[in-house]
Amino acid sequence: MSRDLNKLLNYSLLKISLIPLMLWIISTLVFILLRVAPGDPVDAILGSGANEASREILRYKLGLNESLLIQYLSYINNILHLNFGESLSTQEPVLDIILKSLPASLELGIFSIIFAIFIGFPLGFFGLKNKGKKGDYISRVIGISSYAIPPFWGAILAQLIFSVYLRIFPIGGRFPITYSQPKITGFLVLDSLLNNNFIYLRESLYHLALPSITLGFLLSGIFSRSLRINLDKTLKSDYVNAALCRGISRRKIILNHSLPNALLPIVTISGLTIASLAGGALLFEVTFSWPGIALRLHEAISQRDYTVVQGIVIITSLLIVSLNLFVDILIAILDPRIEY
Repeated sequence: MSRDLNKLLNYSLLKISLIPLMLWIISTLVFILLRVAPGDPVDAILGSGANEASREILRYKLGLNESLLIQYLSYINNILHLNFGESLSTQEPVLDIILKSLPASLELGIFSIIFAIFIGFPLGFFGLKNKGKKGDYISRVIGISSYAIPPFWGAILAQLIFSVYLRIFPIGGRFPITYSQPKITGFLVLDSLLNNNFIYLRESLYHLALPSITLGFLLSGIFSRSLRINLDKTLKSDYVNAALCRGISRRKIILNHSLPNALLPIVTISGLTIASLAGGALLFEVTFSWPGIALRLHEAISQRDYTVVQGIVIITSLLIVSLNLFVDILIAILDPRIEY
């Protein structure tokens, strides 16, 4: 037992040691890509009609008059000291911008994953129960279609149906502009509960419902397909046949034996789903005017705001890498077949 624990610890330390290298590679690529992209942040801030003296003063203030090597070394040094600088357009600290926007994206992501599981798992069970029948084909079509739909197109379609035509949900935003948002953690649902304000809770859930259900539906195909395939595979295994021969009911076999084994690959898929969620959230948040970190990234890219783009990409990458690390370690703990 102690030997297995030491092996797991060494495996975890090896994975953790790779995080700085991955973040350095990502940070360097972001720095290079932003510098070679067309456009000038000085023009984005002052406009193309500004005189040359004003442009040079701002360029000196932003450090853009230095060589790329000096800019890069200063950039890496600031990251190591957790200093992401200030926004080129608003002069607001980048870390403050991230801390204000990140809770909105995390709240949307958490609820979307919950809805994806609640939609995907029953769909997968339904397809497996009706294997080879009409219900199975319906389940497959829904699962494949939901995953194939581009997030921004799904968002627009949901807005047209439920906001424009049926007028059930608001078309966008996170909270009514007539109310002052509760500010404790940045998660509006949690903050409303902490304030015992059920009016705020109702409004926050009302605005959260359409984007989270829509994104959850788009992600549900991953869970339904994976559950169906892995559960079907475990039901054909020898230990399930042995349990059936001993007179154990099929229901108990599925719940106590097959389902836990089938869920192990889904843990891996969940980590990949979070990564795809981060990638597809950009246009999704823009479509729903959701004030999350992806929307802020879109604004920073359009304004050529180097520092904000760099900070958001680095923090988002850190979150994704950390989550994947957690998933890898969790799988190594849950699955004794894994060699580490």
